[in-house]
Amino acid sequence: MKQSIVQVDAFTVEPFHGNPAAVCVLTQSQSAQWMQSVAQEMNLSETAFLTPQADGYHLRWFTPTTEVPLCGHATLASAHVLWTEGHLSEDKPARFHTKSGLLVAQRQAEWIELDFPANFSEVITTPPELEQALGVLVKTTLHNSLAYLVEVEAANVVRQLEPNFSLLKTLPVDGVIVTSKAEKDSEYDFISRFFAPGLGIDEDPVTGAAHCCLAPFWRKHLQKDEFIAYQASSRGGVVKVRYAGDERVYLSGQAVTVMRGELIY
Repeated sequence: MKQSIVQVDAFTVEPFHGNPAAVCVLTQSQSAQWMQSVAQEMNLSETAFLTPQADGYHLRWFTPTTEVPLCGHATLASAHVLWTEGHLSEDKPARFHTKSGLLVAQRQAEWIELDFPANFSEVITTPPELEQALGVLVKTTLHNSLAYLVEVEAANVVRQLEPNFSLLKTLPVDGVIVTSKAEKDSEYDFISRFFAPGLGIDEDPVTGAAHCCLAPFWRKHLQKDEFIAYQASSRGGVVKVRYAGDERVYLSGQAVTVMRGELIY
């Protein structure tokens, strides 16, 4: 069997920046084991698999080690591939049926807007092993279905973090989001980084799902509904974030195709 596969850098317009994802628009049904093997072979933070159906596409996401219930950058990459590779007319929304429900992507000029569920967090006592793993003082710790959400005092603390990934992996969560307000003279409202050694990803370059947690958090703290966010990984990426009153988060990003290939197994 031959199967095309496309690699896209998401949440950027510059090749080799943002977050890379591989996208397979499947020509025939495949097992979860096959998908996991392909994701391991690609060795990117996410590989997306799309199966055409009557009302859109069934979408699944795999890290190199596991399937995940939600992934923003690979959804953005999937919409980009559908439109640019001729699977879907650019004037039509991309509809994805997933483990997190129906997700819709739409073209907004040069941007792609994703409609995702908000992910709310609850304040918890900071586990001492969390501060030890991060190596910094923690201002506030919250917990949600994705990760710990950790606020620190300043943007430079976020940028300079060098976590102990072995210790992070022992925490009872799959990931840790670290965030702060952006610098005063910045074009951004807040910055963040996302560490997920429990999912086989020490640091994810740009994480849509994390911004579904960050949106309600920063809405409360900054008293606004729209943000420009920066994920300060080594590759970096920009996410436009809009919190909606119906408990939805709209994430907008850009994307660029960097590679096309063909799987022969």
